[in-house]
Amino acid sequence: MGPNNMKYWKVICHYGHVGRRKEISVSRYLETDSSCNVIDVLKIVSEMPGVKKGKNIIHSMKKAELINKEQYEHGKKEEEKNLFLQRLRNFH
Repeated sequence: MGPNNMKYWKVICHYGHVGRRKEISVSRYLETDSSCNVIDVLKIVSEMPGVKKGKNIIHSMKKAELINKEQYEHGKKEEEKNLFLQRLRNFH
């Protein structure tokens, strides 16, 4: 796929497993094809390891917004520095 066929998203996800009835919100950055909408992004997020599922997948995500490729690339670098995500990757 060429660059014109991609969408970039900043998504704030609700992660669990940080204590009883507690959660942490973490920004994640996604690259999808241009046909994806926010409902598709919600489905992707709800399947990520560690993301809260709750009774409804809507609880998996706090916010989603379209961003540009430069913001996406910067966000992916920030994800690498995130200690919570590092621990989550090492755990799984």
